[in-house]
Amino acid sequence: MATNPLLELQRQGQSVWQDYIRRKQTLSGELKRLIGEDGLRGQTSNPTYFEKAISGSHDYDDALRALAQEGRSMGEIYEALAVEDIQAAADLFRPVYDSLDGADGFVSLEVSPDLAHDTQATVEEARRLFAAVNRPNVMIKVPGTPEGMPAIEQLISEGINVNVTLLFSLDAHEQAANAYIAGLERRAAAGGDLSRVASVASFFLSRVDTLVDRRLEALIRETEDAAARARMEALLGKAAVANAKVAYARFKSIFGSPRFQALKEKGARVQRPLWASTGTKNPNYSDVMYVEPLIGPDTVNTMPPTTLDAFRDHGVVRPTVEEGLEEAEAALAALAEFGIDMDEVTAKLLDDGVRIFANSFHQLMDCISAQRTAILSGVRERQAASLGEHQRRVDDRLERLEREGFAARLHAHDASLWSADAKTREAIRTRLGWLTVVEKMTDVCDDLTSFADEIRGAGYRDVVLLGMGGSSLTPEVLHSALDVRDGYPDLIVLDTTDPASIRAVENVLDPAKALFLVASKSGTTVEALSLFAYFMERVKAVKGPAAGENFVAITDEGTPLQELARRHRFRRVFTNPSDIGGRYSALSYFGLVPAALIGADVAKLLDRGLTIAEASASCVAAPESPGLWLGAALGELTLVGRDKLTLAVSPEVASFGTWVEQLIAESTGKEGKGILPVDGETLGDPSAYGDDRLFVHLRLDSDDSLDAGVGKLAAAGHPVVTLRLGDAYDLGGEFFRWELATATAGAILGINPFDEPNVAESKENTRRLLEAYRSQRALPEGRPALQEDGVALFAEETGGGLAGALASFLRQVRPGDYIALAAYLARTSATEARLQSMRLVMRDGTRAATTLGFGPRYLHSTGQLHKGGGDNGVFILLTADDLEDLEVPGQPYTFGVLKRAQALGDLDALRRRGRRVVRLHLSGDVEAGLEKVARALQSAVASVAAGS
Repeated sequence: MATNPLLELQRQGQSVWQDYIRRKQTLSGELKRLIGEDGLRGQTSNPTYFEKAISGSHDYDDALRALAQEGRSMGEIYEALAVEDIQAAADLFRPVYDSLDGADGFVSLEVSPDLAHDTQATVEEARRLFAAVNRPNVMIKVPGTPEGMPAIEQLISEGINVNVTLLFSLDAHEQAANAYIAGLERRAAAGGDLSRVASVASFFLSRVDTLVDRRLEALIRETEDAAARARMEALLGKAAVANAKVAYARFKSIFGSPRFQALKEKGARVQRPLWASTGTKNPNYSDVMYVEPLIGPDTVNTMPPTTLDAFRDHGVVRPTVEEGLEEAEAALAALAEFGIDMDEVTAKLLDDGVRIFANSFHQLMDCISAQRTAILSGVRERQAASLGEHQRRVDDRLERLEREGFAARLHAHDASLWSADAKTREAIRTRLGWLTVVEKMTDVCDDLTSFADEIRGAGYRDVVLLGMGGSSLTPEVLHSALDVRDGYPDLIVLDTTDPASIRAVENVLDPAKALFLVASKSGTTVEALSLFAYFMERVKAVKGPAAGENFVAITDEGTPLQELARRHRFRRVFTNPSDIGGRYSALSYFGLVPAALIGADVAKLLDRGLTIAEASASCVAAPESPGLWLGAALGELTLVGRDKLTLAVSPEVASFGTWVEQLIAESTGKEGKGILPVDGETLGDPSAYGDDRLFVHLRLDSDDSLDAGVGKLAAAGHPVVTLRLGDAYDLGGEFFRWELATATAGAILGINPFDEPNVAESKENTRRLLEAYRSQRALPEGRPALQEDGVALFAEETGGGLAGALASFLRQVRPGDYIALAAYLARTSATEARLQSMRLVMRDGTRAATTLGFGPRYLHSTGQLHKGGGDNGVFILLTADDLEDLEVPGQPYTFGVLKRAQALGDLDALRRRGRRVVRLHLSGDVEAGLEKVARALQSAVASVAAGS
């Protein structure tokens, strides 16, 4: 049996604590299991997690209701809930405390951060909390501010255990140790027992690297000295561990001194260094980088659940904390050489830390107030379902997910949930970073805000995002839903190869005042790189060698785009976590960088995401998990044939449907299975739909525009799920909910929701066609079966002109099919309105679900489902002449040729799979051509409906 690395840490003298506390975890048995199986020896509480558990779950509803009905104040309610949680956790750790004679088994509870600069108030609150909890194995957290140090001394002298928190600097760490020793001396002088007084000094890590790295990266961008740049790059991610190693050396010196030895002889224990903030914030660093280098005697490492899981899975244990001390000191000296003053850094971190904790605490109070109001007023649930006869199936599935431990296995990255194949499992494990990216991104909010201020200050008027699929859809959603803050640049999302669309963007830009975000996970996306080449030429024409400062890259580590950015001296490169697939990257740099640049509150967006993430934590029962609940509904209704997920979204956040469309279609459309997301199809009468629909209503609290239509559907027996959003920032939570729901539905359907095996088909066909174009200077268009008034039809001709041919084609539509319009046209409002009207004509005439996608962007979305899903799609592919074309710099083809090759490549992929597909090509004026197609479709649908 494999050894548990967490247990191995004990043998090296290090205690493992958990930086997380939640009632559900305590009551469900999970905390007891961690104590037994992982050797957990303590716990620290965190107001942020507490707030998320209250706002995103039902854990505290009964207690909140009782306390509210008693007329308790917000502060009294918080303290009652917190004390009860700490007591319950302390009781579970009590056997550890007793077995180790009081050396470990502690649970920490913090004084109000509002008291961080008030010594006497801190002492008084600590006394009160210690007495209220009334457990010997509780520690009171006191911030390591100058005013906190005398409070620590006083509390220790009274026999109150203290966790000194928010220690960043070496001097503060020494002051905390001296305050502890002074308190012990006073207690000894008064005849007190020293053997039952304990303290830890919480030395914070990841926040140090976050700030120091930000300053290093700024220096790296500015320097022209290659040698200096290399030295600075080598220091990235090194400051925190170096600082901690030096702190440990000083700890040994202080507690090895004659002064402490005299106290030790009277039973005193050392104040153990506790490594805090050990969750890796930089997504490109090791997820155990704040554990492995700091293992040694008389230390504690308090880990968030994700770090616990990571270290249990692949942590390497050996004594390391005293290794490399000279290198650590050299690293700190090198930082000073480059002008990074660690005293100034740690002072700022202390100020920021107090402010952050205070903000979290105030947010917690606001949350308790809101929940108190909601509970007393009986406000409706944030999610509801009218599933009729299908409710039992969903309930049974949720019970099964609970029995199988789905949530815990998911958070432990157990890829057997989706596949029995070893190679597939390994691939899946590298795609689960979305589960923890919200936490990681929280620490880069200040950096993103600073970058946005830099861009605004530099006078940029427009931000143009060049990307496809997962790289473009989240920015489009957030731009539409959150709008642009006054004084910030506008955002234009360019995810096309259509020449007219590219020219339209170019015409509204001042190239010198436009910032281009080149976004691609792989760094090889042909559309993004082609657009980069085009706009780089335009910027160079006005800025010359300085053109690179108008470009920013968002990509994974080690991609060709990363190298391209270095070569062209991009202003910034945001390196995204490599363990996140593009469509799961909404709450990573791909979504957050564009959001920050338009002035969105990215911290608030992530906060809403964290709320749903906490509500879906591993300790939450499946029926109570928002993501698992929705995933069970999606999966089970698909299994009974209701595989057309029809989205009805409040207009203000309607763009969210396009993001869901890609997530669901590309994740589930494979192995002949799939869920078809139907976005943007105007709600109709219940009679317009077959029995293959599941409706999901995403409803803003302020919007009732869809209520009547959705209500009619539910009354007619169609299954309806309603998800309520307080405001547009709740989309942060919806991103996570839908990602988790999609992963859950994938497991139910028996497919891998993290790959896209058929996307490459169309890409390869496009590449092959472009190679043919290089040599032949033409694409193999084929011969149309019919040409009528500027519209060419590529299909089997059955007579009756265009309308007759379309009628013959539409007669192939069977119950349970869907009709997909794939338009390789400029995405103008007029064109989109015309195509939407065509959708409704076909839906109402055939009762089939309809979708609309613009090419080539749909290739990165529903394209996977079209080819990998079931044979229930009927496809109408629209192309047109390009009245104006644009060269792709460095290539022998134009954007128009690239777009046509993409259309023909996808057409070929569909035909090779035997899909029912027809191509319509418009010559001349596109709007006039669409009018002719619309009339022909109207006639064709009428003919089909009449049975003629």
